[in-house]
Amino acid sequence: MGDLVKTEAAGPVWEITLDRPKANAISADVSRALADAFTAFRDAPEARVVILTGGGEKFFSAGWDLKAAAAGEEADADHGEGGFAGLTELWSLDKPVIAAVNGYAAGGGFELALAADMIVAADHAQFMLPEATLGIIADAGGFIRLPRRIPRAIANEMLFTGRRMPAEEAKHWGLVNRVVPLAELMEAARELAAQVCRCAPLALRGAKAAMSATEMLKVEEAYALIRSGKVPAYEAIFSSDDAKEGPLAFAEGREPKWSGH
Repeated sequence: MGDLVKTEAAGPVWEITLDRPKANAISADVSRALADAFTAFRDAPEARVVILTGGGEKFFSAGWDLKAAAAGEEADADHGEGGFAGLTELWSLDKPVIAAVNGYAAGGGFELALAADMIVAADHAQFMLPEATLGIIADAGGFIRLPRRIPRAIANEMLFTGRRMPAEEAKHWGLVNRVVPLAELMEAARELAAQVCRCAPLALRGAKAAMSATEMLKVEEAYALIRSGKVPAYEAIFSSDDAKEGPLAFAEGREPKWSGH
């Protein structure tokens, strides 16, 4: 599967490409290959942000490989540490992920994009969860994440009818950060990644950890949790060298030099 999941590392910015013609469908083997790529990114000290995209111009990913399913692969097959598509349940990944959606994100492909922290979409991209029309359910995060990202009624419509959402509508609902022509997609994703890299690595990890830990809590409960010392990545920020470097650099009128410590 190594030739189907390609990884390129350019300093702090990594790029992972699912390149499985014709539709970038995801079998259990592909999930494990994606998990290997994401865990390698997670474990690389110099890596700060990853861009995930699909090969070709039509599909980001068509989701679960229905041909593999028809051949006997169960939906609950072993997809590896990260769950379906290598990312949807990779709770240990504490660095930002940008999905560069280059075409249709259908079913599990949409769920893979939903597992990213930010989405940049080509203007012809479409998002859909057709599982109910196939007699199954979007249980790789679709029915969990989508109603938390867009209005419940709109999420219900997608889950209950399988209808397609164009990229511009996805941006309208706040699901997508940017919509650009396909030719500009990777440039836009890399620009966003460069902006991420201007921030302190520990601050990014702490913010992602704190958001994940408090997402479903009431405001008072969220404050209580982060003040309790039970979110280590959040606690690590304030005693770090970077927490001293940021204000110092601001006072001296220069760009900060982050050490990640």
